[in-house]
Amino acid sequence: MRHTLALAAILAGIAAVPAARAQAPAATPAPIPDAMPFDIPYGAPISLDVAHKAIAAAAADAKKRNWKMAISVVDPSGNLIAHATLDGTQYGSIAISQAKARTAAQFRRPSKAFADGINGGSPATLSLLALNAGAASEGGMPIVVDGKLIGAIGVSGGTAPQDGVVAKVGLDAATAK
Repeated sequence: MRHTLALAAILAGIAAVPAARAQAPAATPAPIPDAMPFDIPYGAPISLDVAHKAIAAAAADAKKRNWKMAISVVDPSGNLIAHATLDGTQYGSIAISQAKARTAAQFRRPSKAFADGINGGSPATLSLLALNAGAASEGGMPIVVDGKLIGAIGVSGGTAPQDGVVAKVGLDAATAK
């Protein structure tokens, strides 16, 4: 008798799933923009001096906060220009900082945009999980000077928001006149 009641309850639950799905409203598709998003023209690659300036500012901020970070600067195609790893930084953050910088440069947008998309932002899409050799996490920012992309900075070692704070300090130093 108990088995019959359990089976009946399971079958009733299974039968209710399609009905519940049928009652759910259809998702409204996102509007299609008229212009290409993140359509930043490429400029001459970042110089080594500017890359070092960005890294020095980011490293000073991280040290002030006692955050152990890896900091990378890449050119517009994502090739490494300069890198620094603060003492005590976890080794995995070295490759992640480079991946965040590469993502920001190659896709001309902050790496956080990909994290937001995966985590349900707009547009939400799991297809971002196919991001090749990139990183969908806060801490990668394109470096744009005079309206042109010259490179990107990537920071890893702390929480995503901590990485973003330090990357912004480096970005500000790289773009200061």
